[in-house]
Amino acid sequence: MEVITHFHFLRPEWLLLAPGLLIIERLLRSSRANSDRFSGIIDAELLQHLRVQKPPIARFNPTSVLVVVVLLLTLIMAGPSWQQQPSPLAEDAAPLVVVLDVSESMATTDVAPSRLLRGIQKIRDLLTLVPDKRVGVIAYAGSAHTVLPLTSDHEVTENFLAVMTPGITPRAGKYPEYALSGIDSLLAQTYYRSSVLLVTDGLGAGSSELIQSWCRDRDYQLLIYGFGDPSLTQSTVPLEREALSNLATQCGGQYFDASIDRRDVAAIAGAMTDAYKIIDDEALPWRDNGYPLVFPVLILVLLWFRRGWTRLWIWLLVPCLITLSNAPIAQPNLDAEVPTSLKNQPIISRHGVLQPALDGFLSLWLTPDQYGHVLLQLGYYQKAAEIFENPIWRATARYYHQDFEQAATLYTRQDNDVALFNEANARAHRRDYVGARNRYDVLLDRNPEFPGARANREFIHEIIEASNRLSESQTNEAGVGSETLDEDKDPQIGEGADTLVNEVEERTQYSAEAILASPETAALWMKNVQPDPANFLRSKFNIQLQERGVSEP
Repeated sequence: MEVITHFHFLRPEWLLLAPGLLIIERLLRSSRANSDRFSGIIDAELLQHLRVQKPPIARFNPTSVLVVVVLLLTLIMAGPSWQQQPSPLAEDAAPLVVVLDVSESMATTDVAPSRLLRGIQKIRDLLTLVPDKRVGVIAYAGSAHTVLPLTSDHEVTENFLAVMTPGITPRAGKYPEYALSGIDSLLAQTYYRSSVLLVTDGLGAGSSELIQSWCRDRDYQLLIYGFGDPSLTQSTVPLEREALSNLATQCGGQYFDASIDRRDVAAIAGAMTDAYKIIDDEALPWRDNGYPLVFPVLILVLLWFRRGWTRLWIWLLVPCLITLSNAPIAQPNLDAEVPTSLKNQPIISRHGVLQPALDGFLSLWLTPDQYGHVLLQLGYYQKAAEIFENPIWRATARYYHQDFEQAATLYTRQDNDVALFNEANARAHRRDYVGARNRYDVLLDRNPEFPGARANREFIHEIIEASNRLSESQTNEAGVGSETLDEDKDPQIGEGADTLVNEVEERTQYSAEAILASPETAALWMKNVQPDPANFLRSKFNIQLQERGVSEP
């Protein structure tokens, strides 16, 4: 039923070819049947008796086969379709929340360089094994605070993990149960079974009972990662391995000991729940399902070699079976990271000697655009980009190869709505958000109903606004995002002045548009933001503690 609902032709104008060819064939057949060189010389009644009786015409003859070939060719050229091409993008929809113990005991050096630093290193190793997973971070000691909400940007996660130190929270202690409400808040909008990784060396006095009670009402997967030596000879605060292992068992999870190699990280990544979801995209191109009809046509045109079948001149149209349709719309999904496992080179490119010969042979039968179209369908995007002559198809191949800068440039070579939409998507992928929003605006001025354009534009606008708010907040922080006064310097006395004055430099504030539009400004802004994010977190945690108590709601 779904096939009937979505059935349509990608190139319906080719359907007009069939009636014309069939009419021509019918007229040619009639003219041959009516042509009789003896009708004007011999009497019609006598001629009827002089003729040899014709044998019955077989159904399988050049005329009938020609009609079938014409119909099949027309269907192929029209491009029947009832399903969209599968999305090449997928994301792990099962998130991970890292609950990191930053209490004083994590500064113990029985695990070099310290338990906390080693734990952060292990978390970074884990992130490299789950590049598609969204990760949130909660830090706790005597209070619990959300460091980062769920994000797919692991680089940002690693930057914030790098500044975690014992005592960064405003209260001392070790109460992992205070992080439970924060976990629920981070995973409130998640529809897939999530994983919670507790990185610690022990528990609080009543932590085990509270966490077990919490686990019974949740469908989360609890993984506990223990750091430290359980022996009193190595540390005055040994690793509580037995208590942590029992807690993991009671919650239906698993406990892992830190190892000197990466086997522990691989084991955690393997045990972690995942839910790979194909990214749905309404703007994906429709699949051309007419290609399988090429094979029966090829079989039928082989009959051209038979004696008496020379009327099948239509076999010359076979190279046209690989037609060029409209360039597919490239639609991004910015909630997820773009996968990096695409094929960069076709397999045939490994044979340096055979490749030029194969290209030369195929060039005898296919145009460069037809050959590139075949390579694009097979997933050899870089090779297709080298073969295509049409700049829009070359841009599409570059887009699928994730070379978004060149793709955006090539899309500007065609002035239509599809090329403009694809250019905006390519700019969005290369994080030129301001340029992408501008191109979406131009497209919406042209065609306000273009599918996907308005939603993409709003999404990009939200990113720019969020960056703008972050820029303003960083600017207002002392020593972050702007030039600040050095309070240690003495006031300067100007000549002829009777009072002491501070020399105040004018602060320059940049909007998100200015930052994102200029790589140099963005680099300068990041340089100013990055020196000490730990101060920002300490201030944030203190404010949260004063307003909300020992943990976030």
